[in-house]
Amino acid sequence: MTDSEAPPAKAPEGVSGAPALPRPVLEIASGYAFTGPALDLGALLWDGRCLPDVQIRIPLPMLNRHGLVAGATGTGKTKTLQLVAEQLSAQGVPVFLADVKGDVSGISAPGQENDKVRARAGEVRQEWTPAGFPCEFYALGGMGHGIPVRATVTSFGPVLLSKVLQLNQTQEQSLGLIFHYADQKGLELVDLKDLRAVVTFLTSDEGKSELKGIGGLSTATAGVILRSLTAFEAQGMSPFFGEPEFDTSELSRVTGDGRGTVSVLELPAVQDKPQLFSTFLMWLLADLFHDLPEVGDVDKPKLVFFFDEAHLLFNDASKAFLDAITQTVRLIRSKGVGVFFVTQTPKDVPGDVLAQLGNRVQHALRAFTPDDQKALKATVKTFPNSPYDLEEVLTALGTGEAVVTVLSEKGAPTPVAATRLRAPESLMGPVDPAALDRAVKESPLYGRYAEAVDRESAYEKLTAREAGAASSPTSSPASSAPSGPSAAKSSSESAPASRRDRGGRKGDDQDSSVVEQVVGSGVFKSLARSLGTQIGREITRSIFGTARRRR
Repeated sequence: MTDSEAPPAKAPEGVSGAPALPRPVLEIASGYAFTGPALDLGALLWDGRCLPDVQIRIPLPMLNRHGLVAGATGTGKTKTLQLVAEQLSAQGVPVFLADVKGDVSGISAPGQENDKVRARAGEVRQEWTPAGFPCEFYALGGMGHGIPVRATVTSFGPVLLSKVLQLNQTQEQSLGLIFHYADQKGLELVDLKDLRAVVTFLTSDEGKSELKGIGGLSTATAGVILRSLTAFEAQGMSPFFGEPEFDTSELSRVTGDGRGTVSVLELPAVQDKPQLFSTFLMWLLADLFHDLPEVGDVDKPKLVFFFDEAHLLFNDASKAFLDAITQTVRLIRSKGVGVFFVTQTPKDVPGDVLAQLGNRVQHALRAFTPDDQKALKATVKTFPNSPYDLEEVLTALGTGEAVVTVLSEKGAPTPVAATRLRAPESLMGPVDPAALDRAVKESPLYGRYAEAVDRESAYEKLTAREAGAASSPTSSPASSAPSGPSAAKSSSESAPASRRDRGGRKGDDQDSSVVEQVVGSGVFKSLARSLGTQIGREITRSIFGTARRRR
């Protein structure tokens, strides 16, 4: 890769001083000379030199064609996300970022100029100005610094829940039948206790016949599901399921000055629960998919969603789960949403998903072991033909450098370009925890989601009706339950053990005994058959099994 490989050629318009450059460089420069709005990534690297006249960019309308940011640990992936998110926000595009390590919160504060920043800005011809960007900070179930993000079990659905509970294919299918039954009977599953009650009923003498016509639920499979739920709750996972459920339309907000809001999901408090947080990210994406309208090709995305630690999503995933991911990624583009998977190597992403990712930013890879070398060769094969020796380049890239190929304004792949990336203008590190907490509590969304709501759902209704039947054994199930505003009070007074404390789960032992009594009774069966309410009729499910009933 030297200047002698090709004779000098006339520079394309806009590339000053380029006649001395070899033809491959001029072809690369021409491939990135977009006329419309674009994000600036950095300057071309060629033959060991940084060429600031050749700027590498991504057309803004192509950001909904999805992408991959990959590279070994410590190569600068997080700073690349920060760089792209800043520019998206500045151009009015909302962004979602998952902050696994806790170092993305700095995007809300202006960066600090130093020798390294000045040197990088000079090398890539960047006019660096410190700037912070509008952010909202979230935390799963309120664990950590952020506005609590919760989902109901009904909304989460059987496919995603099976992934969290690590169920096999047979158990996943059985869980799907349980959700189907609950949907049809109007038994809304708000939290895990509601689900446990329905599972227990369907394996009781009274409930076994309910699923007999569609495959039934074996006692052994139900036992596995119940044990998985128990273990899941024992790990402190209950707060993630409940109400108020997070409305994913919050992620598409634009500020009054026209900048896109950067939604940062703070995950350091659940770093040791990768199955949970990666699957919750997929729930957010799936919910967006079935709620957003079709918009086709747009001048700029409605939202760009960065899926960090993406390999965790695909590890041990069932075929149904992988199929749903593939279809979601394929179809969500037409709703104006771009999805970027962030991981170490392209082989972490299934081929059917990888084929949907039009934009690539590949940071350095290591080749210390035979497996590393195999991954390197596989990565090189995923790039278009290139004048670079990519095996050599990918192992020699420094921190903050990457090999880039994106989709042009016409939708064709651009030439492969080794790139020295720009420096983010926001703080490259976490903000002070006190400042983060202050920002969370000052958010207008905090009051909407901060406190868990313990509204009446399937479990409470069943407990109240059982109490009513016990006090009036000759009355019918429909007439034995109190109704109207006094119902909740009556339930609370007659069955205090049924009240749920979503934060601490007080009274679980008492609740379990009540559940056993309720689901073992004939009242439960009669009630389940009579609860074909409007709620149940409205629930349909998306390709991911998530509930499509708008909250």
